[in-house]
Amino acid sequence: MHGDTILLLTFVFALVAAFAGGLVARALHLPPIVGYLLGGFAVGPFTPGFIGDSHAMSQLSEVGVMFMMFGVGMHFSIRDLLSVKGIAIPGAVLQIALGTLAGWGLAQALGWSSEAGIMLGLSVSIASTVVLIRNLTDAGRYQSAGGRVATGWLIVEDLATIVILVILPVVFGPGEVAGPALAFEVVEALVLTAAFVALMLVVGSRALPWLLTKIARFCPRELFQLAVVVVALGVAMVASLVFNVSVALGAFLAGVVVSGSALSHRIAAEAVPFQDLFSIIFFASVGMMVDPAVLVSHLGELLAIVALIMVGKWLINMVLGIVLSAGLATTLTVAAGLSQIGEFSFIIGQLGVSLGVLTSEQYSLILGGAVISIALNSFVFKSVDPLEHVLGAHPLFHKLYDRHVRTIETPGAKTLANHVVVVGYGHAGRCVADVLARLDIPCLVVERAFEAAEEAEAAGLMVLQGDAANSTILEHARLDAARLLVVAIDQEASAELVAREARELAPRLTVVARADSDGAVEALVEAGAADVVRPELEGGIELMRHALLRLGYRPQQIQGYANDLRESGYEALGDGAQLARVRAVERLMTAMRDLELDWVEVEEGSALAGTTLAESDLRARTGAQVVALRRGEAVTLAVAPDEVLRAGDVLGLMASPEGLSAAERELAAAS
Repeated sequence: MHGDTILLLTFVFALVAAFAGGLVARALHLPPIVGYLLGGFAVGPFTPGFIGDSHAMSQLSEVGVMFMMFGVGMHFSIRDLLSVKGIAIPGAVLQIALGTLAGWGLAQALGWSSEAGIMLGLSVSIASTVVLIRNLTDAGRYQSAGGRVATGWLIVEDLATIVILVILPVVFGPGEVAGPALAFEVVEALVLTAAFVALMLVVGSRALPWLLTKIARFCPRELFQLAVVVVALGVAMVASLVFNVSVALGAFLAGVVVSGSALSHRIAAEAVPFQDLFSIIFFASVGMMVDPAVLVSHLGELLAIVALIMVGKWLINMVLGIVLSAGLATTLTVAAGLSQIGEFSFIIGQLGVSLGVLTSEQYSLILGGAVISIALNSFVFKSVDPLEHVLGAHPLFHKLYDRHVRTIETPGAKTLANHVVVVGYGHAGRCVADVLARLDIPCLVVERAFEAAEEAEAAGLMVLQGDAANSTILEHARLDAARLLVVAIDQEASAELVAREARELAPRLTVVARADSDGAVEALVEAGAADVVRPELEGGIELMRHALLRLGYRPQQIQGYANDLRESGYEALGDGAQLARVRAVERLMTAMRDLELDWVEVEEGSALAGTTLAESDLRARTGAQVVALRRGEAVTLAVAPDEVLRAGDVLGLMASPEGLSAAERELAAAS
């Protein structure tokens, strides 16, 4: 019975172990991929206890490869790539070439074959997109110039990997092929690949979105989910069986062609659960192949491979940053982000084993290097800021890295006085800066993304381009001479760092910041923020206000609910100034609880139509005070006693509910 269910048992135990490993990795602040790899290792043939079927799991992992490549295709953006093409394209190509050469050289030094050296070089030259984006996000650099270049760099590497997967089986396939025959097979493979790509881009880009649209319109949700799976896996299998192209390329192109559909967001949402599940299976299956005995017995080789991945690639990228004049900050970000290898390295390594080019021991060393580099990569990112600070202080490095980098003119220190500093020129920061500009209040924008900084400069604002949370940029903002600091970025950790740095530079400066959670409110208050705003909470209050107005509730009743929500949402402020102001407003509204504001129309046929406000004696008769008059599009706030009331006028009245009711009766048409 055990033999009959070994695949099922392997599948279940691998998922359980991967889940446990992911929790441990999360607790240790490591990437979840490390936990998945260790979970697979725990149920593999090299550890005691349950021994899973690694061959069957490797077949299931092919589904993970297809879904991962489908996801890459769904998120592939020509526009994003073209925006950084001057650095990302030549940088990725040169790094793959130099990384492959360095890997081949290390393999020769370790006594590996030349073929194995090429496989090692290709494996270590391809970084993990998943790990890169995760670490960029955690470091608050995903939208920075360096983050966008690194992401574009990885897109080029992914595309290069697809070409590599097409060529490798031809070059290192079974049998000895030389000379013209080898060239013919390479050309044949490229021609078949080109034919498949053309078919997908010309026919598939029309047929697949049309088909999915029809299914979404006329079929239940589960059939649409199944259709997405069929597209991802079916196209991949057609590519392999008909065109002799890798399933990775087929799945990638399937993702590319459906990403242009009007349903692209729904397709991506439906594919994500399958992609996540089977990618975990992929990493677990890789972990099952790691032999700790091999790693221990070849510890020197393992350390050399790790050094090549983390130090060698870092140095290569730093040199390329000089060649391409990418800028010091961008180069350091790219070098840190690409000092690891991941999923595509596993795919190339597995291909090398299946082709007989790599031994299982050599593949285990590559896997070991990948696990270690992934686990340590987040710590490499922590070196970016100190290195930028140290290296940027030397004119030589500035001349080497930034000689062709576009810069934004930094405002002189003498021009900065009695100004407001706005950190972040996103939607919220732009709103604040625009209003300040209309009020002629000097405003200095501190923005990390170069394009957004250019927009602020084009709008006539003073701009400091840089990351306020990860550099000494705030030292140039003259916070000691500023009236106010507005932290409008949506990264809570970065906002807290900005608030703390501002408090050190200008202890008396008032800081206003945004937060998205209770914990962030508390952290920002502790960091020195005087006022904290939660956009999601304020948006919810406005929705509640409009809903209750439509349901006929009075403004004063609604204000009470709004105050309750704000107080509960800003509990972390304790007895701070902002909460005190909220309570003061609540006390004011409580004192006015018997008074309400409302608009009441003077109806045709009303006894008061044609009389002056004084003659109507409305206040004495009803207790309602006229505070405004709306006539057509014009609104008058100070209504004169001799103003003649006309039918159709709308009076703004302040009174008790009973007084408003009495005024409505007086202003209604005579019955």
